[in-house]
Amino acid sequence: MKQFALVLLGVAMTWGSTVQAGEPVELYAAGSLRAALSDVAEAFSERHGVDVNTTFSPSGLLRQRIEEGERPHVFASANMAHPRTLAERGTGGPVVMFARNRLCGLAQPELEVSTDSFLDVLLDDDVRVGTSTPNADPSGDYAWQLFEKAEQVRPGSFETLNAKARKLTGGPDSPKPPEGRNNYAWVMTEDRADIFLTYCTNAVLAQQDTESLEIVQVPASLSVGADYGLTVLAPDNPDATRLALFILSDAGQAILHEYGFDTPTRVASDE
Repeated sequence: MKQFALVLLGVAMTWGSTVQAGEPVELYAAGSLRAALSDVAEAFSERHGVDVNTTFSPSGLLRQRIEEGERPHVFASANMAHPRTLAERGTGGPVVMFARNRLCGLAQPELEVSTDSFLDVLLDDDVRVGTSTPNADPSGDYAWQLFEKAEQVRPGSFETLNAKARKLTGGPDSPKPPEGRNNYAWVMTEDRADIFLTYCTNAVLAQQDTESLEIVQVPASLSVGADYGLTVLAPDNPDATRLALFILSDAGQAILHEYGFDTPTRVASDE
């Protein structure tokens, strides 16, 4: 990550004079980063006097919007694949992992489930399993990775889970929650699933919305980690570079950690 930071600093020194400082930085970021990066953006603005306009949505949908011509300055994805795809197609720059997440189960209070019984419950014919939408939202892709791991533990699991999983969030046509409601808590209180596979950070926010919901840790044999990727799409904008470095800095990483993200090795400075 330090090498990535040096690349950003070099770009900023080369191109910094071509863009008027102080213009708002446009940040596109995964929906699971809404709470954390909103706080990061606010802290950055307070420190550098630069406004940040944020757009949060499933990473796959954001990548599609960028490919169709939208040009944010910074893109923070819930996986490494989407920013790398942009880089390979000449749209994005270097990609760095800036945070990690993992999947948990968000369960209805009446559902009897534990880490030990997790797979048994998922496979139960009477249990409705909710996920996000693969391809559009990396959370859905990670859920299917969990299904593939389940196949290794118990042959036949993938076919069962692939058939029964309900893609309830993260798609272009997924219903939106009322203003002020957490998306996953709303799905559960609307009784659309008995257990929902989502990021552990999302599960914590959902439980803050609806205290009765239960968070279940995924067993080690099924555990799926999520690597989050960051890239600067406007190398001629020095404030975009500063924002990316701030996300990687001790200050930015500390905020991400407060929201439950695992944070990799930090750069020494955000200046």
